[in-house]
Amino acid sequence: MITALVLIQAERKRIVETAQEVAEVPHVTDVYSVTGEWDIVAVIRMPDYAALDEVVTQNMRKIDGILKTQTMLAFKTYSKDLLEQSFSIGTED
Repeated sequence: MITALVLIQAERKRIVETAQEVAEVPHVTDVYSVTGEWDIVAVIRMPDYAALDEVVTQNMRKIDGILKTQTMLAFKTYSKDLLEQSFSIGTED
């Protein structure tokens, strides 16, 4: 499974509407409003790169209000449970 984070710069007056439309795109699992240079972050989980390409380059481009995107691919997941397990190795008495 491929996980991608799509950073989205949106028209200032359409941030809420744009985020709502992004949330409706197939395979988008989470959408966050954020501070800084980017306005919205979308998390996408896809089975392969061809499907990811379709979502980002076709589906998202149809959404009014998106000015610019940057897509990042996740290499590894660090969940809270996994981190706690990693750091507790060898600490048992």
